[in-house]
Amino acid sequence: MTDKGAVAGALDGLTVIDASRVLGGPYCGQILADHGARVIKIEPPQGDETRHWGPPFHGDAASYFIGLNRNKQGIALDFSTQEGRDVLAALLERADVFIENFKTGTLEKWGLGRAELQRRFPALVHCRVSGFGEDGPYGGRPGYDAAIQAQVGLMSVNGEPGGKPTRMGIPVVDMVTGLNAAVGVLLALQERTKSGQGQFVEAALYDCGVSLLHPHLPNYYLGGGLPKLAGNAHPNITPYDTYACKDGDLFLAVGNNGQFAKLCQSLGIPEAAADPRYATNALRKEHRPELRALLEGALSAWAVNEVAERLVTSGVPCAPVRTIDQVVDDPHTHARGMIVDLPDGYRGTASPIKLERTPATYRKSPPSFAGDTDAVAQDFGLADGDLAGAFIRKP
Repeated sequence: MTDKGAVAGALDGLTVIDASRVLGGPYCGQILADHGARVIKIEPPQGDETRHWGPPFHGDAASYFIGLNRNKQGIALDFSTQEGRDVLAALLERADVFIENFKTGTLEKWGLGRAELQRRFPALVHCRVSGFGEDGPYGGRPGYDAAIQAQVGLMSVNGEPGGKPTRMGIPVVDMVTGLNAAVGVLLALQERTKSGQGQFVEAALYDCGVSLLHPHLPNYYLGGGLPKLAGNAHPNITPYDTYACKDGDLFLAVGNNGQFAKLCQSLGIPEAAADPRYATNALRKEHRPELRALLEGALSAWAVNEVAERLVTSGVPCAPVRTIDQVVDDPHTHARGMIVDLPDGYRGTASPIKLERTPATYRKSPPSFAGDTDAVAQDFGLADGDLAGAFIRKP
């Protein structure tokens, strides 16, 4: 899918300074950029470290960086110098949003702490992505996705029975923190239309990780005890797990008695729906081992894709367990516009947010290091004068 940007996005006219690195902050910036904001990414002299997190590489950037920074203009500044900080202040003078993930106290050391930013730029929405927030026993500590998964208990609910707690295979905490940061920015911008004032927005990995513990925290709050490792099985619902077919695994997500009856009918075991052991979800959960044996006995005669199609078209939620290449090749992935291709060879994953009149647009590949220096300096009136030399030029 290639979008030539003929339609102005929902955030057209918004200017965002993205001085964040790695994942959560850049992902927030890309969300805003996809929907029309002008996002200027500021990298340190050595570049965002994810530029080097490869292979694979395209140009001067690893795939990790490429996946988080499209639709942005790229410049580089050295904030350890007064000139670099002065350029940042000049950019913020005309910005609506400032995204950063500096360690607590860094901006204060540079004379651009929260209070100073609010004094100098009262309409600015200042968004910080942090590990643990500013306060509390862990306030100010750096945070990393996998370590947060361990610390907030996400690993304790992920793994096979009898195995060890396992990190989830995607940086889920970083991603949801970026999403929550974008939501927070939009909330603050909406409130600004009434008050005329910006505000500080913080999305902390620790908080976002804790927020993901559904339904395990609600279960625990009601006395359900500590969850045990259950593999792909749902802690509350049965059958809600992977089941072996003739040539692969099928995930069943049967959430009510009607769906269970349809499942049994479609698999040629209608008597199971009438079995008192399986009459309710609570009873099915109690008799999980017997039900698994029954279902896998019936599924063993079926190819996974064939039975998945049969079941889902009968009203039974399910899906074959697939690999990444199968997802990329799926016609539905393309029909939903989830693959972005640009003329310069960029390929990326599209925004999942679908707006009818002002859809996301894909206007620019991720920037090369300091690749937009001249354009940004010119547009902000910084191409000449004392601050022109503060920009780090593309090697």
